[in-house]
Amino acid sequence: MESQPQPVLKLGAALGEGPIWVGRDRALWFVDIKAPAIYRFDPETEDLETWAAPAQVGWIVPAARGDFIVGLQTGVHRFDPSTSAFTLLHDPEAHLPGNRLNDATVDHRGRIWLGSMDDAEEAVSGRIYRMDEGSTTDTGLSPVTITNGPAVSPDGTILYHVDTLGRTIWQSRIGDDGTLEGTAPFVTIEEGAGHPDGPVVDAEGCVWIGLFGGWGVRRYDPAGELISHVAFPVANITKIAFGGGDLSTVYATTARKGLSEAELQEQPYAGDLFAFRPGVRGLAAHHALL
Repeated sequence: MESQPQPVLKLGAALGEGPIWVGRDRALWFVDIKAPAIYRFDPETEDLETWAAPAQVGWIVPAARGDFIVGLQTGVHRFDPSTSAFTLLHDPEAHLPGNRLNDATVDHRGRIWLGSMDDAEEAVSGRIYRMDEGSTTDTGLSPVTITNGPAVSPDGTILYHVDTLGRTIWQSRIGDDGTLEGTAPFVTIEEGAGHPDGPVVDAEGCVWIGLFGGWGVRRYDPAGELISHVAFPVANITKIAFGGGDLSTVYATTARKGLSEAELQEQPYAGDLFAFRPGVRGLAAHHALL
């Protein structure tokens, strides 16, 4: 594997998103929000499995009982790949049919942190929620049009959450009871560099952010200083995941959404899955206690 991104799966996703390495499967799971579909990719065999989703699907995370939890436009569902069944657990925004769930992560306590957004990308209606076993709580963070992330620091004390259209990554302290305090800007992406999409934290506590329309991925240290940039041959990088047996390979989802026919001709790999070696390891995904 090279240090520069290389396409490893030809997919042409409209809006590839949410990659996550699931160690028990030795495979990468991710979604195409607009297809809508869920994918399982085995890098060793290059096999790709596909499941159709019943509504736009923003994310997938492994559950402790062996199946998965997914975020659909119609709410949080349990997903069983063996039967292709989706079972509704809770819809935190049943009163907002124009919204959809967009991104999520699981912390070391098994809680799911998830965000929503206005599907039309206009209304300021996207919020961040915390989902514990049996309950879903609005974190009280100010609403934005498009939320992304969240991501959690290695010690579980900081939540990184993204206002995509505002081009800002925020950070909040996580209390023992899950309440958020001390919310402050972490990084603001300068005009012309794209919009911050999905964040991921590596084993050294640094934050990686995909740049939608920015032709790359950035890595920031815990103080918010830019320490590296990885350029891609496509414009829309949505999110990365650390994978492989030693979590030292980065997989990146990309998107064709918003590109003109001329731009698609210039970007033949748009919407494909990429991989590269970053020289740092990631963190193993936690399982949701649901």
